[in-house]
Amino acid sequence: MLEKIVIANRGEIALRVLRACREMGIKTVAVHSTADNNLKHVLLADETVCIGPPQSTASYLNMPAIISAAEVTDATGIHPGYGFLSENADFAERCESSGFTFIGPKADSIRLMGDKVSAIRAMKKAGVPCVPGSDGPLGDNPDENMRLARDIGYPIIIKASGGGGGRGMRVVHAEASLIAAITVTKAEARAAFGNDVVYMEKYLEKPRHIEFQVLADTHGNAIHLGERDCSMQRRHQKVIEEAPAPGITAEQRKRIGERCVNACLEIGYRSAGTFEFLYENDEFYFIEMNTRLQVEHPVTEMITGVDIVREQLRIASGEELRIRQDDVKILGHAIECRINAEDPKTFMPSPGLVTLWHSPGGPGIRMESHVYSGYKVPPYYDSMIGKLIAHGENRDAAFARMRNALSEIVIEGIKTNVPLHQEIFQHAAFQAGGTDIHYLEKRLGLK
Repeated sequence: MLEKIVIANRGEIALRVLRACREMGIKTVAVHSTADNNLKHVLLADETVCIGPPQSTASYLNMPAIISAAEVTDATGIHPGYGFLSENADFAERCESSGFTFIGPKADSIRLMGDKVSAIRAMKKAGVPCVPGSDGPLGDNPDENMRLARDIGYPIIIKASGGGGGRGMRVVHAEASLIAAITVTKAEARAAFGNDVVYMEKYLEKPRHIEFQVLADTHGNAIHLGERDCSMQRRHQKVIEEAPAPGITAEQRKRIGERCVNACLEIGYRSAGTFEFLYENDEFYFIEMNTRLQVEHPVTEMITGVDIVREQLRIASGEELRIRQDDVKILGHAIECRINAEDPKTFMPSPGLVTLWHSPGGPGIRMESHVYSGYKVPPYYDSMIGKLIAHGENRDAAFARMRNALSEIVIEGIKTNVPLHQEIFQHAAFQAGGTDIHYLEKRLGLK
């Protein structure tokens, strides 16, 4: 087992990793910026190292500083959490070449799945269903591109191969707009990602966002832990997630889950990962794989009883998965609300001093947060300050517990999106289940 690891992240996920390490007897090193001296995991870690000023580029994205911190503290592994360097293949490679275990996939897997074109090719080869599209990068021949679009059928979407998070994509409804859309998307992709490769896919108009959690070790074993519904989104950012996904049958779960597992074995994947799909008219279409721990991993943990972070640490230590597919049981329903420090109407960030913090409680309630009374939310990072998770014997029970929890949580001194969550839980469409990815924006008048 790894003896000591550097937690190369901040906030609630850094605290989550620290807690798992303490349970397993693994010593921790918290690296932090000068703005994060008072983060909870920094106060609790065995050792701390300041790696730079508040700006992420000079601290949490500073590869040499993080690796140096691992060297001076005699750490044996580095856990990247999510965001920042978690899906950076160069960082994974530099960790390993410096003699540290990267607690995540191999660099080759990150590169393969980080490029949307190569990822789709790999998934098709493994039998994972994909969105009808160009099956590769678009060339410079406008006639060929127009022919491809006609064959696929409008509307289509142009996507940057190196894009993500909702950036580098453009929907085209008519042939007259196609060539200009390709040109503009290529230019934007070059500027944003340093890679102007784009491809074309059928644009699904009312899909849901369904994703499958997988775990794979270095001994040829892989399993899936069922699916999550992440369709409640605003500007391609998830707001609420739940598991299992409403309306997905056991047969569908088995069929798609097995294909995800086979894909892991085909590409030699290790660690935790997530296959993301668009789901429309009872069909699944692969869109990307996240080669890291997901923000919403707790809902899967709640319905399966599997500690995904502990399994990451075990896999990175070279151990075999302790569970097989037949051991995975779906028990009840779980739902997660992302709590952000932002205005619930304008969505503008709201950093500042938290004068009072009170976490909700009760059966089936889990609060993942690094915040406490007297903590000052800095303006330099993502606005998420916590995740509230509710679990119940069924979806109705989970919803009832979440409503109670949202009424109990107290956060004073800053604005948060708790009122937005309370409003969403009153929506009849959301209560019924199965809303598409455009639902929330339309409901809020943003689309």
